[in-house]
This record gives sequence, C-alpha cells and structure tokens, in this order.
Amino acid sequence: MTKLPILHSEYGQSIWLDYIDRNLLLRGGLEALIEQGLRGVTSNPTIFLKAIKESDDYDDAIRDLLQADHEMDDVTLYQWLAIQDVQMAADVLEPVYVSSDGTDGFVSLEVSPHLAFDTYATVEAARHLWHSVDRPNLMIKVPATMAGLPAIEHLIAEGINVNATLLFSVERYKAVAEAYMRGLSLNPHPEKVASVASFFVSRVDTKVDAALDEIGTSEAESLKGCIAIANAKSAYQYFRETIDSEQYKAQRRRGARPQRPLWASTSTKNPKYSHVLYVEQLIGADTVNTVTPETLDAFQADGELRGTLERGIRTAKRQLDSLDVLGIDLDRITQELEQEGVRKFADSYDQLLAALKNKRLLVAKHYADK
Repeated sequence: MTKLPILHSEYGQSIWLDYIDRNLLLRGGLEALIEQGLRGVTSNPTIFLKAIKESDDYDDAIRDLLQADHEMDDVTLYQWLAIQDVQMAADVLEPVYVSSDGTDGFVSLEVSPHLAFDTYATVEAARHLWHSVDRPNLMIKVPATMAGLPAIEHLIAEGINVNATLLFSVERYKAVAEAYMRGLSLNPHPEKVASVASFFVSRVDTKVDAALDEIGTSEAESLKGCIAIANAKSAYQYFRETIDSEQYKAQRRRGARPQRPLWASTSTKNPKYSHVLYVEQLIGADTVNTVTPETLDAFQADGELRGTLERGIRTAKRQLDSLDVLGIDLDRITQELEQEGVRKFADSYDQLLAALKNKRLLVAKHYADK
C-alpha cells in the first residue's frame, strides 16, 4: 500500500516529484503516481538535460518547433519544450490543485539561473514564463539570492506563484518568509497566490561532514549526518512561529495561505546513510518534500511514517551550538553552498543548451534523410 496518502492525511506533508520528462507525461507515468498520492512536480535544467541526451522523446516536438520558426534560437527552443512539458503536467495535476483548493497540484519551472543576481531580469523572465504557460497551478522557481528577495516580493504582489529555491541558511529562509509577507500585503487578492520555500538539505551534510572529518575528534564524528536535519528543524521552528504571528494572521484573514517549507535535495549523498534519512527525519505539518524517483521508491519500500520535525528540537539546537564550538562556521558554509548552487544550475543550463544544439542538428538530419 502506498504511504503517500497517509503521509498527507495524518502528518500534513505533501510529496512532490523532483522529475519531469515527456516519457513520464505521455505514457501515463504521472497519472499513476498521482493515483498513489503524489501531489506535485518540480523541474530543472539538469533533469531536462538528461532527457534530451538519453532519449528521442523530444525529437518530434523539436522538428515541429523548428518547422514553425527555422531561426528559433536554442534558449527559445528550450523554453518552448519546457513550457509544453509543464503545461501537460499542470493539466494532469489540475484535479489535485482543485481538490486541495490551490494548496497542491503545482508544477515548478525555473527562470534562467544566469539571472540569479539580477532582480529586474528575474521578474521579467518570471512574468514571461507565467503568461506563456498560462496555468494557475504553475510555480516559478526563483533563486533566493539577495537579488532574488525583492523579485519574490514583486511576483507575489502580482499574484504569481513562487517557488523560492536554493535556500541553505535559516537567516536567508527568514528573509524569504518576510519577502513573502510583504508581497501578500501588496496583493489585493492574496487568496489566489501560493508559494513554497525550497530549503536544501543533503548538500549541507556533505560540506559539513567534510569539515568534521578534518577535525577528526569523537565529538566531531558524532555530529556527522546530523547538521542538515538540525538546520532544517531550526527553519521549521521559525515557520511555526511565523504562522502564529499577528502579521500572518492578518494576511490569513484576507484569505492568504502559508508559504510552506519545501525540503529539497533530499536524496542521500553519503552511501553510509539511510536512503530515506532526509524523508523520514523531516515529516511535519504544512510542509512539502520533493524527491527523486529513486528516493520515492525507497521511501515507499522502507520508509517509516512518524512525525519527526518537531521532535528533538533541543538536541538539534545543541548540535548546531556544538558545531560553532568546534569552529565550523555554518553561515560561511551555507553562503558557499548558495554560490555553488547557482553556479551548478548555470552550468547545467549551459550544458542543456549545448545538448539541444546537437539534438536539433541530429533531428534536422534525420528528417532530411527520410
């Protein structure tokens, strides 16, 4: 029996799939996952790159788009292919969106990561994608850099759903929550907008564990595999405080919904850790966990269902304090992770465009030979 409906009904957490491609959309895979309790989908250039390079699922669409516009550049070609995927996914997820009254059933599509440090360009790109996809259950992914914060505020104020992504630190998470609140206050119809704040998990442990290994003491060893979860629990405590605040209650009376924390990067990187570590230990109300197909399968097979996000809070604080005592600067690490995250997404985006350039040549040759 699938665990996802129980996870949602009894623990208040939604599972979204961190994967989308045309094969999943055209062959009924997404419908099957929704029947099992999946409640949303996210996408990114890395996922699209794999699909473009390893399959011919997009060949017909590439041919059709290029026949309509022989001079279409690679960026525009990618956008239209992604838009087609997102539109199809949004339509399949529409019943979830309707039945949840606009809480779930979303598909995320990101602006170019090359715009992560340009507020104005991010807002313009987000508006373009929002109007091009033209689905109410679209979320635009916006990197939560310092330049991204005012973009998030502007977009929420305009009624554009936002997935604030690449969050690693609690302080930046707080800034995103504040930007969301400001956006709500400027929005005449806050009941029509939704948002999540994507807080990245496993990458924190990867970097912190390496620093702990350099110290090499038993105390350092005891903290390995703990800090990412402690960091996420700290962010969740702030979320609980926020939705109990008078500022949020005022917006709730206007019909606003909370900006749910979304746990991202929840696939385990260290083979010594449980495959479902970052799913089992981050279960709590009003949250989303976005998982790869592999992590989803592992959780369905071996995952334990129990509320964990509000357990061990004092232990989590003690672990974070111990990290500071050991001289490991978590703020510096999370700043590095943000910079690396933007760079990795930008590199994947560039690799995607290069792969798409090669693919369009192969497609053109294939159909010319017929």
